Amino acid sequence: MAKKKSKSSQVYTSTAILAASLVFTYVPLPGSQQTVIIVSGTELQEPLQQLATKFQQEHPDIKLELKFQGSQDMVNKYIDQKNDFKPTVLIPANGEILTELSDRLRATDNTSPFYDSPRPIAKTILVAIAWQERGKVLFPDGRFQWQRVEQAMQASNWQKIGGSSDWGSFDFVTTDPTRSNSGQVTLNLWTQAKLGGQVNNNSFNNPSVQSLFSLVKKSVYQPPRSTDILLQEFITRGPNDADVATVYESVALYRWQQSSASSGRPYQIYYLNPSIESTATAAIVRRDVDSGKADAAKKFLDFVTQPAQQSVLVEYGFRPVNDAVDLKSVPKSPWNQNIPGAEVKPTVQTIPPPNAETITEIQRLWERAN
Repeated sequence: MAKKKSKSSQVYTSTAILAASLVFTYVPLPGSQQTVIIVSGTELQEPLQQLATKFQQEHPDIKLELKFQGSQDMVNKYIDQKNDFKPTVLIPANGEILTELSDRLRATDNTSPFYDSPRPIAKTILVAIAWQERGKVLFPDGRFQWQRVEQAMQASNWQKIGGSSDWGSFDFVTTDPTRSNSGQVTLNLWTQAKLGGQVNNNSFNNPSVQSLFSLVKKSVYQPPRSTDILLQEFITRGPNDADVATVYESVALYRWQQSSASSGRPYQIYYLNPSIESTATAAIVRRDVDSGKADAAKKFLDFVTQPAQQSVLVEYGFRPVNDAVDLKSVPKSPWNQNIPGAEVKPTVQTIPPPNAETITEIQRLWERAN
């Protein structure tokens, strides 16, 4: 009888040890979990939330906290230490913004601010959107023209440019260039169109460019701080309060169904020619980040650039940085949804994003414009 009892005890003990080992395998010990704080532009908010959930299921020893800010806000708050948290990874909408960050930090401390070279995560290009009936009036040949938008802003009224009298005022929308990459890119492209040549630092001393900035600033009342916020407001406000906007192709594609459902007359996408490709780029920062946390962050960046995760980004309208992913073959790809104006390979020239000096000049002129 005693022997039987002893055997039962051994079985129970072995089972308990096995159960405990499984718990320790899949549940991190207290204090062993690394917390990685990722600060991204709002255009990546929804796909990153989805990818973070999947990553944490595969890596229970790493906890991800996601924060979202306009790209320029992200740089300024990091440099000035205005956040109430300590970032591990920064992912602005454009790699040039990380160059600006690095240059500004090196001016005070000659060490590299990042653990590794910044890594591309996803790509998109700047496009324009317009409600379809208004787009037909503004761009009768179906092609976007900065000059037509400027003329409409100067006229300030749809009836003066061939629109219906009950359309009221002409309303153009872009983001705040002191806080957001898409606003900076918009003004860079518009300046280039105005001058008919490449933009340099002297371009912003030109009186016609200064007049353009004043016109846009007067016309764009309280510009949103980020692109996705702009587009959600554009859809909510509808044709009577927002007519044309410049946004990323990614959010324009992803939110198109929302515009169709809310107004019944969805917006049309127009490709700018030339346009600027913005590559959301991630950097693991050194300040307040130890090597263990940096290694955990690197695992997430490795994860995000794999084909399965790049396909998720495609579903949200981004173009992949991994060449193994095809836009048309991804399930739920917006390029398969017959969105008006959307093209897999738009026949437009893409030029490099504005460099740090140009961004500074754009911000200065915007702040001075009245």
